[in-house]
Amino acid sequence: MAKVKQKTNKTATKRFKLTGTGKITRRKSYNNHMFFNKSASQKRRLEQEPVLSDTERTRVCRMLAIPTGGMCNDPGFLNRRRAARAAKRKAAEEITQVRSKLNL
Repeated sequence: MAKVKQKTNKTATKRFKLTGTGKITRRKSYNNHMFFNKSASQKRRLEQEPVLSDTERTRVCRMLAIPTGGMCNDPGFLNRRRAARAAKRKAAEEITQVRSKLNL
């Protein structure tokens, strides 16, 4: 049986944001209109974007087509992936510098 490619839910991509550390944030409700009835402190609280709970995170990861073994269960996944890419880039730069010195 062939595997079916998992597609991202486009409404989920508009409603949830993935942070640099791998956490998923959302918007708070009651933050659209009628602001003249809300106090200043309530408006400031509504600006904050809370992090999703663990149970919501697995459901949203499925909608965003993020592999559940990777970013969804491990918040430091993106940091380690960035560090690995930076190390590869640095090694490639060093190799090009050595090659350029040898050609001179």
